[in-house]
Amino acid sequence: MKHIATAFTGVVVLLAPLAVLAADTASRDLTFTKDVAPIFQKSCQSCHHPGTSAPMSFITYQDVRPWARSIKERVMRREMPPWHLDKTVGIREFKNDISLSDQEIDTIVRWIDGGAKQGDPKDMPPPLTFRSEDEWFIGKPDLVVTFDKEQVMYAKGPDWWIDKFGETGLTEDRWIKAMQVKPGNAKIVHHAVTSQIPPEGADLSSVFGGELNEYAVGKYGDTFPEGTGRLLKAGSRIRFDMHYFAIGEEQRDKTSIAFIFYPKGYVPKNQVQVLNFRNLPNDELEIPANSTVRHDGYFRLPRPARIDIFQPHMHMRGRGMTLESLNLDNTRTVISSVDHFDFNWHISYIYKDDVAPLLPAGTVLHAIAIHDNTAANRRNPDPNMWAGYGERSVDDMLQLRLHIVYLDEAEYQRLAAERNAKITATATTGNQQP
Repeated sequence: MKHIATAFTGVVVLLAPLAVLAADTASRDLTFTKDVAPIFQKSCQSCHHPGTSAPMSFITYQDVRPWARSIKERVMRREMPPWHLDKTVGIREFKNDISLSDQEIDTIVRWIDGGAKQGDPKDMPPPLTFRSEDEWFIGKPDLVVTFDKEQVMYAKGPDWWIDKFGETGLTEDRWIKAMQVKPGNAKIVHHAVTSQIPPEGADLSSVFGGELNEYAVGKYGDTFPEGTGRLLKAGSRIRFDMHYFAIGEEQRDKTSIAFIFYPKGYVPKNQVQVLNFRNLPNDELEIPANSTVRHDGYFRLPRPARIDIFQPHMHMRGRGMTLESLNLDNTRTVISSVDHFDFNWHISYIYKDDVAPLLPAGTVLHAIAIHDNTAANRRNPDPNMWAGYGERSVDDMLQLRLHIVYLDEAEYQRLAAERNAKITATATTGNQQP
């Protein structure tokens, strides 16, 4: 507990023991309508409903029943829903957590093992409504920028990387509250990373880095906490760093980025910086054939900081990545860890405000990456092939993308004091006798 308090200025996540199954579910047959449908509404249906790219819908019993065996396998392996964090270590409270609890997994498995019964249709929860896939996840945008010329992707051949450009048309600086990249043709866009190119001669003293937002499967844009944002300079262009792959027939794409701005004249107190750090200085990865290896990356915080988002990035041989802090008192603390990375999903894990790590200047962030180049890795394209750093999916990477808010010393001390006061109050309340 001392280590946790050092890294997070006293933020401790208290975990209650797993709740025992309710007596009524232990003594009766589980049904879809009463027991399973609410779980699917919470964690599955946002992707698995008609009109999405998911291969099946999980809205009705008739939709779900043919997939029962596959559902059991995927939830037991914690492959679905896509949430790849190790739940036994580090921070465990996230704004976008769609994972299943152990009890929910047990309910689904017992329902399937018991015959996957439908139950009384009157027990079904009210159906959810979903936004159209044509709408922006962040909400109605104030500005949409699309790159200038349609991209034609050949039917067969290697992956293709190309930079495309679009004009913002902004005549004054604007602070970004939310932004999202959306491909025009998701069938061929592996990922798209956008950045701003300010006009020549612009004052860049208030612009931290150029990267804006990334599209990849599992990412739905960024909405910044109140009082934080990113600055988009007047006259800026948008660079779209595009990665395409061939699917057997010629395809076309025009990818866009959408912005929601703070009101004109409003300046957020803090600016969010996208921090990408790797095993620098040379991105050297040595992943011999038929081996499992570890690599490390480091970044020293030059100022006090809050981390809002944690997102590991590797390729097909990636198995796991851990972020820890090397603290000023010579202790170390696990912040977050992905223990079953899946290259098919690039998820940004968004910390809840009350637990987002607060770290003093001088703290060293340490990324530990594990690559599995053996036949045991089901996604490995060829365990007999040496792999190293590269852009292709058959190459690999060690990259940790964080959203960082740098703080002045006074604000850091204030936030740290507020955190500690809450923890003290919670501990006092928890120790009171009924």
